[in-house]
Amino acid sequence: MISKPRILFFNPVRHAHAVYKNLSSVTQPELLSSKSRAELFQDFKGKYNNITAIYSTSSSYALAEKFDKELIQHLPPSLKFICHNGAGYDNIDIEACTARGIKVTNAQDPVTDATADLAIFLLLGALRQLNPAIFSLRNGHFKTGIDFGRDPQGKTLGVLGMGRIGRAVKRRVEPFGMKTIYHNRNKLSEDDAAGAEYVSFGRLLGESDIISVHVPLNSKTKHLIGEQEIQKMKDGVVIVNTARGAVIDEVAMAAALEAGKIAAVGLDVYEREPEINQILVKNSRALLIPHLGTHTTETLSKMETLAMENARRGCLGESLLTVVAEQLEKIGALTNGH
Repeated sequence: MISKPRILFFNPVRHAHAVYKNLSSVTQPELLSSKSRAELFQDFKGKYNNITAIYSTSSSYALAEKFDKELIQHLPPSLKFICHNGAGYDNIDIEACTARGIKVTNAQDPVTDATADLAIFLLLGALRQLNPAIFSLRNGHFKTGIDFGRDPQGKTLGVLGMGRIGRAVKRRVEPFGMKTIYHNRNKLSEDDAAGAEYVSFGRLLGESDIISVHVPLNSKTKHLIGEQEIQKMKDGVVIVNTARGAVIDEVAMAAALEAGKIAAVGLDVYEREPEINQILVKNSRALLIPHLGTHTTETLSKMETLAMENARRGCLGESLLTVVAEQLEKIGALTNGH
């Protein structure tokens, strides 16, 4: 009897249960039982020595820490796929995976709407200075000692990274009468830009009333916005970040918020999660959310479904749906290696 290919789930499926049940009919999924990174390394030599795929989420790093070169080198030779349930994969060493012949997939499309929706919530909440009003109300004051907010109409939104989420944010601010400018590595087609003006990074910093960050985190984008960049921004600028915390120098941002250079921030991500700069925590003009960009039942179900479908396809020798960009660029059109 031929055994089914094994898929190691670093985290349980919480929403797409029917998809998981179907997956179980053609593969052997099992939940990680290792209790530490060191034990995990040993288990890769023992009970997990013939796994074909790994299903990971952003919560997987609590035990495994990063999927860095060290971890990749400890994976069993049978491991061919890491199917990540999330858009961002900065905690996975793609170069090390590629060197080992391991294909990595992510889940970009399912996160777009939920993340863009939250970005709009943060944008409007920060622009209207709603967080200080909420703080004041909960402290027993009703509409006293509250600063004035600002209207979105006529403001310029600078989108840093006009990918799927950036474009979705652009579409969502149009009914508010906002002008959108953007900066990307490459200028978009007219259809994708949909009326947004392509500008240099310097122009985006200097002309935007609100800056919304949507670039991935890598060696080139870490601290892309630091003290010097903040000084080039308008006085009273609003910054929204739903991408990755380390794209912005958190210390510099907190100092500028305290000084009043930045009027308000709306943040879903932080440089050293779960740690948050205490200056931000104590400043009511910082509207802070604990990385909930995709934290809805519907979106998480879609993300789980896509990650499991990639795992199923890999295990059964079918083409993968969403191989990460770096591997597509380096290897070209990847097959599943069977």
